[in-house]
Amino acid sequence: MSLDSAHAVDEQGLPSLGNTSSVTTNEEYELGRAWLRQFRAQAPQWNDPIVNDYLTSLIARLAPHSQVSNLQTTIVLVDNRALNAFAVPGGVVGVNSGLFAFAEDEGSFVSVLAHELGHLSQRHYARNMARAEQTQLPAMAAMLAGMLIAASGGGDAGLATAMGSQAAFMQDRLSYSRRFEQEADRIGLQAMAAAGYDPEAMVRMFAAMQRMARLQGGNPPEFLLTHPVTESRLSDAQARASQLNVAATPRSDLLYDMMRARALAHIYRSTPDQATVRMERENAEETALRYLSALTDANRGNVDQALQTLDQLAVEQPDLALLPVSAADIALNARRFDDAITRSQRQLRFMPNYLPAQMILAEAQLQRDPQAAFDLLRRLTASQPENPQGFNLLAEAAGRSGHDGWGHLARAEYLQLTGNIDSGIRQLGIARSAAERENDQLALARIEQRRDDFIAYRETMDKFR
Repeated sequence: MSLDSAHAVDEQGLPSLGNTSSVTTNEEYELGRAWLRQFRAQAPQWNDPIVNDYLTSLIARLAPHSQVSNLQTTIVLVDNRALNAFAVPGGVVGVNSGLFAFAEDEGSFVSVLAHELGHLSQRHYARNMARAEQTQLPAMAAMLAGMLIAASGGGDAGLATAMGSQAAFMQDRLSYSRRFEQEADRIGLQAMAAAGYDPEAMVRMFAAMQRMARLQGGNPPEFLLTHPVTESRLSDAQARASQLNVAATPRSDLLYDMMRARALAHIYRSTPDQATVRMERENAEETALRYLSALTDANRGNVDQALQTLDQLAVEQPDLALLPVSAADIALNARRFDDAITRSQRQLRFMPNYLPAQMILAEAQLQRDPQAAFDLLRRLTASQPENPQGFNLLAEAAGRSGHDGWGHLARAEYLQLTGNIDSGIRQLGIARSAAERENDQLALARIEQRRDDFIAYRETMDKFR
């Protein structure tokens, strides 16, 4: 990036931050997905299909305005109450449960996602490494290896690892980091406005983060270590936000409040009253408070009361699919499998491709009709190849319905998606033997194809070792 291009002027009359490329190379994509597999092996996951589906919808709303509309994104939910979110090449977007706890409204939450999509669209990891003495991709692998430790709970040690092999250009990398933060802010602010969100929400979020950093002194959360909020960055965001027009009126915060209720119920699952106190203190909508009450009742074993509350809320809010699906999920966890099947099937008649309902239905059918579960999960994993939970369930459904070759193949897919690539390759050998015994030629062809893919995955993952 030249000095002249760094000081160009954008359409708002404010300094632009240089020319960028919105293209992600195949190598970067593969490296990012390998990173995700390593991350799943090290970091605690928050497996909540309802929240995951909500985040998918938010990113779909932002992506066309963030210059990443052609990039297939994958979301990983992290079971960590610390404030953090991250994005890496390959379209991987990670969100801690703690981000929901910190962001009190949807606009503030979206501002973090928009910022992270800005990093992806501008290929900041690749550009960060462009002046390394090493070649670009090995340098990026070293950086991502450090981020892996940091994002999974290593804190400063992870950042030190990231910088250790590249000390010669450390100061230069840090200056680029500040510039890239402003660039991601600019892309994020524009995306928010175009998607119908008030860009001032990003300014509010930054100000709240800055207050947190001051209160926590030398031990701020990971997000503020990697995304420091300075006065100049805050001022720049304020200036840009003031000149943007919002494209449409954003949605209410009700749906976000309900997702936040799920996050707080998870974070405070041992002390559920704390979740209620926080939601009340921060002026959550009454409907969301009742939803949280149902989740709390279910957590305490008061299943009938929880289902009654959710059924009433579903009558009052018929457009919110998460209400009947939450009820199906509670029935499933209470081992009321027939009720879970009925409830999820009812919702799927209205929304045939609603992933949370499909997952609940498949898991309940495992106990009643394993063949039906197998058929559903085969279709689901074909369209969701990055879904470890789907393959885990498919392995069980295949085993219970007599499809051993497919069962071992599904287990291999689960292993490679969660970072256990060598075990996955060995599992493919077991799958091949089972498919040969069953004379299942379709399974055998798929196993051979995936073996070649797995070996390629292992070569990419070796860059992190």
